[in-house]
Amino acid sequence: MVFSDLETALVTARECHLCQHWLANGPHPIIQASTDSRVLIIGQAPGRRVHESGLPFNDPSGDRLREWLGVTREQFYQPDLFAIMPMGFCYPGKGKSGDLPPARICAPVWHQAIKAHLPNVAVTLLIGQYAQQYYLANKPKTLTETVKQWQQWAPHAFSLPHPSPRNTRWLRRNPWFEEQVVPAMRHRVQQALRDAPRCKGRLK
Repeated sequence: MVFSDLETALVTARECHLCQHWLANGPHPIIQASTDSRVLIIGQAPGRRVHESGLPFNDPSGDRLREWLGVTREQFYQPDLFAIMPMGFCYPGKGKSGDLPPARICAPVWHQAIKAHLPNVAVTLLIGQYAQQYYLANKPKTLTETVKQWQQWAPHAFSLPHPSPRNTRWLRRNPWFEEQVVPAMRHRVQQALRDAPRCKGRLK
């Protein structure tokens, strides 16, 4: 799809009902963006709590992500600073172990239409295997190996594990992530925010 401006793209995307027939909780596309956005976060899909609140990463995963980034909630929810566009815009529902995968139709239909109106993005964060598989060419087969090779895409993009509490064991097994990747990513993100024409709030 092609839209003349970001607002039209966002309004249309938020009214999307392409997946309504298989979403047990109904469609509720959750996206945050501004033409001034400096950091683009491409995650997996909203969880149940996010579906109910309408705020992306408004859960323990978001708390950990904001800690990684070194930003406050106030900053995180400023579209002029952060654009947040998951691989699946709606909560996919529960599976046998955790949430179901994000809908495959969202990214091909909506991502480029929205990204076309984000000219000021300085760094993109690819959170989880679905975003990495979609956006990274010739990536390693596993998420761990992809994250280990973070320097291949930095400083314009960083590959991250999902900040979900379910990944606490992964973080313990891979201490290099919080020792090496997180500081580099945080530095790049904060640099991007400082360069924003209307940077609001105080960096940690």
